[in-house]
Amino acid sequence: MPRFIVHFAHYHEDFRLAELDALSTLENIKVSYDRSSYSSDSPIFIVEIESAEQAAKLVRRAILIRSISEYWGSGKTYEELFAEVKSQPDQWDAYRESSFKFTVDSFGKSLAHEQKVGVIESFSFLGFQGPIRMKGAEAEFFVFEDYGESDRPLPNETVRMVWFGRVIGTGSRELVDRFDVKKRRYLGNTTMDAELSLVMANQALARPGALVYDPFVGTGSFLLTCSHFGACSVGSDIDGRQIRGTAGFRRGVDGIRANLKQYDLGNRVLDTAVFDVCRNPWRPGPLFDAIVTDPPYGVRAGAKRLGRRNGTVPENSFRIVDGVANHKRSDYYPPTVPYEMSDVINDLLEFAAEKLVVGGRLVYWLPTVAGEYDPKDVPLHPVLKLVANSEQPFGGWSRRLITMEKTASLVDAAAAAAASDGDGCADLHSHDPAHKNFRDRYFSKFEPLAGAALSDKTD
Repeated sequence: MPRFIVHFAHYHEDFRLAELDALSTLENIKVSYDRSSYSSDSPIFIVEIESAEQAAKLVRRAILIRSISEYWGSGKTYEELFAEVKSQPDQWDAYRESSFKFTVDSFGKSLAHEQKVGVIESFSFLGFQGPIRMKGAEAEFFVFEDYGESDRPLPNETVRMVWFGRVIGTGSRELVDRFDVKKRRYLGNTTMDAELSLVMANQALARPGALVYDPFVGTGSFLLTCSHFGACSVGSDIDGRQIRGTAGFRRGVDGIRANLKQYDLGNRVLDTAVFDVCRNPWRPGPLFDAIVTDPPYGVRAGAKRLGRRNGTVPENSFRIVDGVANHKRSDYYPPTVPYEMSDVINDLLEFAAEKLVVGGRLVYWLPTVAGEYDPKDVPLHPVLKLVANSEQPFGGWSRRLITMEKTASLVDAAAAAAASDGDGCADLHSHDPAHKNFRDRYFSKFEPLAGAALSDKTD
C-alpha cells in the first residue's frame, strides 16, 4: 500500500497513536504501521493507507495530527533524500505545470527564513513550471527536518532525518483554539482543557446519530466537544450547582447553557439533570453509544453519593421547614457521603456494561500514584475490552485516559460464563489499585503505604 507521512503535534505523545487508531475505526479506513517504529520524541510517523483520498479523510477531524503527506522520500542527509526522490520521476512529473507551494518545517531547531528559502531552492531539480501560490495552490509540498530533542540548552546542529512529501490533508487543530476554556463564557475549577476534551470525543467515536452521556458532567466540557462532532449528548451530576452555574469561576452566566449558546450546540446537547448516578432514572438495558467522563478524584471536587454517615434518618429526610417538606425546598441539597475512588471506577464499569450498546465506548480518566501504578490496576469487565491506555504525568501522580469498548451484551456474556463455569462478573481487584483512596494519598504527598514499606524491608 502507498506510504504516508503523519505529522503529529508534539503534545500528549502517549495519546497520538490511540487517537489515530480511533479515527481509523471511526472512518472505517484500514491503516497499517509498525508500532515499534513510533517514537514519542519525534512528530513524524509512517503509515500505509490504500489511497490519498482515504488518508485525507482519516485526519480531517484529528486533534493531535497536524497534517498527512504522500511519502516521496526521506534520508539522513539531503543527498539521500534527493536520490530517492529522483528515482521516481513519474511521481513528481505529474505536477510540473501545477500551481504549488513549499512548506518547510523542523523539530528540535528553529530555521531562519533564509535557511528555509535555501531548502526550497535545493528542490529546483523537480522542474516545476507552474506559478507559486501561497494560498489555493494545486499542490503543496512538505519538507521536514528532524533534529531531535537536545539534552543540552542549545539545539542539536546535525539533522537526524529529512522527510519530503505532498500534503494530502490536515487535521482540526484549530478547534483547540475555538474551544479554549479561557474563551468560554462559563467554566469551573474542574473544567477539562479543550485539547484533551476533543481527543476524548474522537476516542469515543462521537459522530452524527450517536448518543453520548457524561455521568459526572460538571461544567459540560465533553458535551460541547462530542456534540461538535455531531453526536447528541446528555449529562448529569449529583451537584446541580455546577450545571446551573451557581458554583464555578464565572457565576451568574446561566451555567452550561451559556456555553451551549456560545457554540450554538443547544440543538445537540439534549439536556442535563441532577441525580446520583448510583440511583439513576435511566431505563434498564443498552442506551448510549458512548460514555465520556472525568470522575471526581477528590482533589478539586470530592466524589459524593447519596447517603448519611450515620445511616438513614427518616425524621431528618422528611422534616417540615416553614411549612414545606425539606426535600421539596428550592435550596435543598440532599445529604451525601464520600465516594471512594476505586468504588467510583468499579461502579462506572458496571454501569457502562449495562447502558452501552454493543460496540459503544467508555472513555474515562483514571488517576494513579505514579510510582505504584500497575497495568493490573485498570479494572476489567467480561463485556468491556480495553482499547487504549494513555498517560498524562504530573510528577508524583498521573492520570490515564482509559478507552474501553463493549464487545457483547450482558445476557450473552452471562450465557458464555455459565457454559465455561465462570461467574461473568467484573474482574475486581484482588489487590489495592494505585487509585484506591486517591484523595488521601494526594494530600499526603503520596507517602509510601505502610504495608508497602514493610514489604520492601522484608524482601
